[in-house]
Amino acid sequence: MLRNNKGFTLIELMIVVAIIAIIMAIAIPSILNARKAANEASAVSSLRTLSTVNEQYRTRFLAYPPALSNLSAAGYIDSVLASGTKAGYAFTYTPGANAYTVGGVPVVAGSSGDRGFFVDSSGIIRYEAAGAATSASPHID
Repeated sequence: MLRNNKGFTLIELMIVVAIIAIIMAIAIPSILNARKAANEASAVSSLRTLSTVNEQYRTRFLAYPPALSNLSAAGYIDSVLASGTKAGYAFTYTPGANAYTVGGVPVVAGSSGDRGFFVDSSGIIRYEAAGAATSASPHID
């Protein structure tokens, strides 16, 4: 009498689970690093946008805006960026009489991003490898 064994043995299932675990152990760090890189690119793009729209606002209203919410109310940026947090980065806007500064730091350092960014009325975006960037930090090429 022949047996018709259909299905997998416990050993075969354990081998498949082990292979999946190995693949995930290799892939997950790469995925997390790609996410951090995307958040950092978004932060730089947001600072470029803020630099441009601050100058547009100043041209139109003859002064820099007192807050990011003013840029949103005038239709220059969306409400997400106006809230001060976007794509894992928190932005701090500081207006001045004839200048402004914007700093961007990761909401969760090491997880949502590594570098801090900075831009002022000069329009030059600067970065710091860890922590908040300042006007003395190196500029992005």
